[in-house]
Amino acid sequence: MQYSLRQLEIFQAVARHLSYTRAAEALHLTQPAVFAQVRQLEAQIGHKLIDRLGKTLFLTSAGEATLLTAQTVLAEIENLDMRLAEIQGLARGRLRLAVVSTAKYDIPRRIGLFNADFPGIEVVLTVCNRQEMLARFADNTDDLYILGTPPDELAAEVRQYAENPLVVIAPPNHPLAGRSNLSVVDLAAHPFLMRESGSGTRIAVEKCFDGAGVTPRVRMELGANEAVKQGVIAGLGLSVLSRGTVALELRHGYLVELAVTPFPLIRHWHVVWPKGKRLSLAADAFLRQL
Repeated sequence: MQYSLRQLEIFQAVARHLSYTRAAEALHLTQPAVFAQVRQLEAQIGHKLIDRLGKTLFLTSAGEATLLTAQTVLAEIENLDMRLAEIQGLARGRLRLAVVSTAKYDIPRRIGLFNADFPGIEVVLTVCNRQEMLARFADNTDDLYILGTPPDELAAEVRQYAENPLVVIAPPNHPLAGRSNLSVVDLAAHPFLMRESGSGTRIAVEKCFDGAGVTPRVRMELGANEAVKQGVIAGLGLSVLSRGTVALELRHGYLVELAVTPFPLIRHWHVVWPKGKRLSLAADAFLRQL
């Protein structure tokens, strides 16, 4: 049977997203072209790979078996590309990074420094939330992953490389602005804006409130740091974010940092990759720079 690498790549994308449309967007193809390639692959294999129940796609048993093979084949092809690139040293190649959304304020600067030293390396940066990152890690989609606190159960190599202090932010006209010796109990009396469940920042905040024996008055749950910042500026409530995330707003007076004990909470940035994975020269160079 003749299967093209492109067919396997397209099928893998559809299987990952369980959506022809989202796979087409990720591959920069049209949805009909993606659908046609999967159907052609099914015809060549002689089994239905993807079925539909209502509006939901799911893999058949043959689809699951084909996905495992596709992942193995495509990974080996990528390994070959990396080995050929390594023969030429770091003159060319690709580095794929996945970072949690909070890290997007720091990582571009580090990528800039890396590109200055290695201009031939193409860096592909994916910004996602914590749950999306863990899914990408499980699929071995990227070379390196950057997040706050790696889950204990993650089978990963972990390196800590920088501090990431979390601070309490408020609009300048908030009743607590300018006060000193505040406690977490003082915060509990005011509306709070939270990141989504599973966010590393939220986990740290909830642990801090639990330790003080109080519960935050959550007014809104928001899935992006920018939304949280704008909500706090608009007076919708207090929040906790990485100091690096709000550095510009603090500098220009749109937000203020409250003096609350035990804040700032000192967390750290970590770079991780699957345990046992052989890093490319580009990934190793970026890791050493971190």
